[in-house]
Amino acid sequence: MIRTIDIHKSFGDQEVLKGITTEFFPGKTNLIIGRSGAGKTVLLKILVGLVSPTSGDIFYGDVNFSQLNKKEMRTIRMKVGMLFQGSALFDSMTVEENIRFPLDMFTHMTWKEKAMQVDSCLERVSLGQVHKKYPSEVSGGMQKRVGIARAIVLNPEYLFCDEPNSGLDPKTAIVIDELIRDITIDKNITTVINTHDMNSVMEIGDNIVLVHEGRLAWRGDKSQVLESTDETLQQFIFASPFLQRLRASALERSQEG
Repeated sequence: MIRTIDIHKSFGDQEVLKGITTEFFPGKTNLIIGRSGAGKTVLLKILVGLVSPTSGDIFYGDVNFSQLNKKEMRTIRMKVGMLFQGSALFDSMTVEENIRFPLDMFTHMTWKEKAMQVDSCLERVSLGQVHKKYPSEVSGGMQKRVGIARAIVLNPEYLFCDEPNSGLDPKTAIVIDELIRDITIDKNITTVINTHDMNSVMEIGDNIVLVHEGRLAWRGDKSQVLESTDETLQQFIFASPFLQRLRASALERSQEG
């Protein structure tokens, strides 16, 4: 579990986060949602340790991550996997070299052990026969899956995903969502996803955190979204006419029941 307690973050005179207190649970897909500029990306970067909060605390389990020195933070980061928005694969490396990179950097495994781990991760994301291909030789959806394989190669306890469906067609986006959810459940990972994809919210939103103007505006799960009367959530979620009709239909069914 990850907990944040009264997280504030300012850049100069601009206060971006204004006291975020929330929790992210293991074995759950925890989604951070919000409009552009709401502060959700800054919050994700603070959780990972890429940005330091101005004040407040972040706990990984019982460990106060905010109070650790660089050496101690490295111990926590060894338990963290990261899927970047653009996959962030190395163009000059093959698929297997990209996935093996964290093993080369952070472990003393033998070459055979690394090869077995790479094979296992590729199998987990349903990719075969692509070991020797370069990122430019596979599709965008396959690049995302390679990115996921690299993110889980160190068997992380925590997985962070920044807009994992960015640039993908709807069908491929669903595949990526389901893959992340299944890995999260199978490995009991605390997965935190920064997204604006409403399909992700409604399909895999086990724990949804809405950030609005730097504050925690709403928290719940996908089953509570359509029936929520929170005005800020409604304005964000139901900007889509399709979702407006979906919500109206859900309310009618609940009233009939």
